[in-house]
Amino acid sequence: MLTNLKNTLPVVITFLILFISINTSIHFLESNRIDSSLLNTANYFLLFIGIVSLLLQTKAIHHKNPNVFVRSIMGGMMIKMFLTVIAVMIYVYASGTSFNKRGIFIALLFYLIYLGAEVYTLIKLNNNKDA
Repeated sequence: MLTNLKNTLPVVITFLILFISINTSIHFLESNRIDSSLLNTANYFLLFIGIVSLLLQTKAIHHKNPNVFVRSIMGGMMIKMFLTVIAVMIYVYASGTSFNKRGIFIALLFYLIYLGAEVYTLIKLNNNKDA
């Protein structure tokens, strides 16, 4: 259990960096018409699905069959992508005329940052497994 928490550390650090960045630059974001609550919500959402995906993939990395790991990676990324697209569609529908396009683009940039943290963790785990 402690190993799983240690493996999620890069994703949690990414969350904290983005959370602090958003909340220290609220005035800048508001002056550029970017919704900080949208960014915070996206940050929490990406943290949750990133940790779930990472826990599933770290479980699969120790499986004897390497195909299980590959399927886990592809399935995790596909599920994250679909959930993110569904979340954006729900936001667009729910926000109506107050849709914040700049906020959505920044939230999708957050998606890429989380993806980088997850790939970094998985590469590190794979290298440690081979050693």
